[in-house]
Amino acid sequence: MIIILKKRATKDDIKKMSEDFDGYIKLVVDIEKEILAGGGERHFEAEQKLINDGSHQTSLWGGGLDWDTREIDYNSILNLRPGVNPSRDILSEIIRKKFDKIVEDILL
Repeated sequence: MIIILKKRATKDDIKKMSEDFDGYIKLVVDIEKEILAGGGERHFEAEQKLINDGSHQTSLWGGGLDWDTREIDYNSILNLRPGVNPSRDILSEIIRKKFDKIVEDILL
């Protein structure tokens, strides 16, 4: 289940978001609004929810969180941006730090 979070997640939110992959949560983070959408099977589904909620695609970055180990990753097809980010991984340390802070503030 995909949930948009604009404040700290509850235990119920975490449970719902992690049910698609048994503890792994796919994430799309809006680094400008400092919100995220978590859950679902594909990043683009969460991306669309955020866009429909008023986010701009250029501010959205994908990754994931292993709930058991609390390890954050930065891998998503959403991150491929010719001339900006030529990889599925977020290459910019600045964007990674923003991504991490938002995930930590809302989920960890």
